[in-house]
Amino acid sequence: MVEEEDFASLLEKSFQKEIPLQGDIVQGQIISLTKDYAIVDFGFKLEGLVPLYELKDSNGVVPFQVGDSLEVYLEKLDTDDGLAILSREKAASYKIWDQLEEIFESDGTIEGNVLCKVKGGLSVDIGVKAFLPASQIDVRPSGSLDRLLGKKFKFKIIKLNKRKGNVIVSRRTLLEKNKDFARQDVLQNLKEGQTISGVIKNLTDYGAFVDLGGIDGLLHVTDMSWGRVGHPSELLQVGQEITVKILKIDPDNGRVSLGLKQTTPDPWADVFEKYPIGSRVKGKIVNVTDYGAFTELQPGVEGLIHVSEMSWSRKAKHPSKIVNLGDTVEVVILDMDLSSRRISLGMKQIHENPWKVIAEKYPIGSTVRGPVRSITDFGIFVGLAPEVDGLVHISDIRSVRPARPLADLYPKGTEVEAVVLNMDQEAERTSLGIKQLSEDPWPRVREQYAIGTKHEGKVVWVGDRGIAAELEEKIEGFIERDPTDEGTLPQLGDTLSVIVHSLDERDRKILLGMVVAGSEKRSKR
Repeated sequence: MVEEEDFASLLEKSFQKEIPLQGDIVQGQIISLTKDYAIVDFGFKLEGLVPLYELKDSNGVVPFQVGDSLEVYLEKLDTDDGLAILSREKAASYKIWDQLEEIFESDGTIEGNVLCKVKGGLSVDIGVKAFLPASQIDVRPSGSLDRLLGKKFKFKIIKLNKRKGNVIVSRRTLLEKNKDFARQDVLQNLKEGQTISGVIKNLTDYGAFVDLGGIDGLLHVTDMSWGRVGHPSELLQVGQEITVKILKIDPDNGRVSLGLKQTTPDPWADVFEKYPIGSRVKGKIVNVTDYGAFTELQPGVEGLIHVSEMSWSRKAKHPSKIVNLGDTVEVVILDMDLSSRRISLGMKQIHENPWKVIAEKYPIGSTVRGPVRSITDFGIFVGLAPEVDGLVHISDIRSVRPARPLADLYPKGTEVEAVVLNMDQEAERTSLGIKQLSEDPWPRVREQYAIGTKHEGKVVWVGDRGIAAELEEKIEGFIERDPTDEGTLPQLGDTLSVIVHSLDERDRKILLGMVVAGSEKRSKR
């Protein structure tokens, strides 16, 4: 009897042990797929639900079908209705934790797929979901993280907490470790002055980083070409293979400085012999600044044409008014400083100095004739040659100062005759005079147009501030306008009765007043 009871008891216990308990990992078979769950039969007339999102891959696709086997974790079991809550993620997690702990303790590596972006980094599938911080993705800022999604990499486990189910991984640690080995290996085989091939890895405003096969070298923009380089992208592109020369190695910091232009002969080596001072050469304008234009004489050799050396005329306010980028110009070598690699060029020296020609052609006292080219408050400029103007100061235009503006008296293009008063070749200045062509009438004016005398004057100019009245040829007086007078203004050509109010001996000016119906309108000047 005892033996039968013991057998029955043992048999019942054996059946009880086979029924899974909460926390067990069981093998089951998918019997149905719904919108949100996979229904799994794991024996003993028991079925469970696995959330469908746990079965999706990195592309959001469920790679399972009805009939497929599945290993799941039993989270909750309701024996009354035979329905259980199952988890595939926890089954995988619990199974892999031992492996993860072993990798972590042995400082090993593990392979994983990048799933998606999360706050602060990426989510990675290494059997369980692990966190990859943005700072641990690469040795340099990696830019957009989208390019990493769905890709497979090897990682280092840097933090592990099985109780909380947290895993933090790093790709950067692995890259830095491998890079250190590669750097030391490459550095041992590099020598200053050595020529080596590399691939452009990255471009910046100041240069390019070149992969030398395990170590990056910096090719500074100033070492790319003997000529002018505005930006490295003008010469190079990422992925391009180039041959460079090792200029300097810093083994302590693992830095390598590279040169591209140093792989070709220095074009400045024979510049002095090739471009002797005083020689004429042709060049191409490659840069225009406020103070001049840089001209390429040959690849790698440039000279500066200062704005003052572009034209014998001083009219050019900016070099761009004379030359443009890409222009081919003929220049003269003025000076050279090989130590600083500077060449001074001149454009105007191609032509004979017009000031010298003018000085020989028009000695002081000679009479010249030319068009009015420009007008200022202090005088008019008269053209003597294509690039030479002479100034007639306002005090040398007439013996009696004109009452009207110079622009009205001498419009641009008016041909005038004048006397050469002074010529300064070095300062490039010529002084002319018009009044010197005739006798000075001022002594006669003082008597004929004495203060208080009345005369007839012809209106030759009307302005906002007053009227210019011509008393006789080349003798004008000014009548200041009274702003309170609302009467009708005289018109050009009208004849007025005027009275002389003052004679300015220093500036040779005549100030008048109008006589209207027996009264006077006085000038306030």
